[in-house]
Amino acid sequence: MFWWILLWIVIGLAGLLLAYILLLIISAMLVDMERDYEQESKFYRFLLNSATFCAAKLIRIKLHVTGKELLPDGRFLLVANHRSKFDPILTWLIFGDRQLAFISKPENFKVPVFGRLIHRLCYMPIDRENPRNAVKTINRAVDLINRDVASVAVYPEGTRNYGEGLLPFHNAMFKIAQKAQVPIVIVTMRGTYEIQKNYPLHRSHVYLDVARVLKADEIKGMKTAAIGDLARAIMLESLSKGETN
Repeated sequence: MFWWILLWIVIGLAGLLLAYILLLIISAMLVDMERDYEQESKFYRFLLNSATFCAAKLIRIKLHVTGKELLPDGRFLLVANHRSKFDPILTWLIFGDRQLAFISKPENFKVPVFGRLIHRLCYMPIDRENPRNAVKTINRAVDLINRDVASVAVYPEGTRNYGEGLLPFHNAMFKIAQKAQVPIVIVTMRGTYEIQKNYPLHRSHVYLDVARVLKADEIKGMKTAAIGDLARAIMLESLSKGETN
C-alpha cells in the first residue's frame, strides 16, 4: 500500500512538473518579440522568478545577501560588477519583488524561453556599436523609471570580466539615474564565476552585497565620469572586504 501511494505521489509531481514546463514554453511563445512592451506583467514576473528559483535549487546555489535593507522605497538604477552569465539571473531572483528590468546584450534575448520572458518584462537590448541606438535605450530606461514600471539594472563594465578587479566603465549608463532623478544602488557579487566549475559535485556559494546607495541629490550635477569613479571605488572596496571575510 505504501509503495502505491509513493508511486502516485511521484506520478503526480512529475505531472505537475510537466505542466509547469509546458506553461513556461507556451507563455514564452505568446510573447511578441517585435513589440516593445510598456508595462510590467505580474504573471510573467512570476514565471521568470519561479523558473529561476527552481534552476538555482537544481544547480545547488546558496545565496548570501547583505545590505538589502539599504534599498530605497521607490525606483532606482542598480549597477553591479559582472563576472558570470549567472549574475543577472541571480540578481533578478534576489530582487524579485522590485521589478528589475536589465539592459542587456541582444544575444540574451535569443535564449530559448528565458529570452522571451525577459523581453515581456521590459528588459532592453543595447546596441554598443551604434551610439544613437544606445541613447534610445537609455531614454527608454528613463521612461520606464519615470512611469514607475520598473527599476533598471546595468553592468557599467559592459561585458563579463574574466580577470580580477573591474573593467573600464561605460559611464553613459549613469545618465539614466540623473535623467530619472533616482538613486543609484551599487551592488557587488562574488562566487558566480565558480558555479560552472562546482556543478554538479559541489554546492556554489554566491555573495551579493548592496554596498551603498548614492542618493539622487548626491549625484545631481556630477559628471558621469565622476559618478563612475565613485561607483568603481565603492565596488572595489566592497569586493576587497568580501575577499578577506
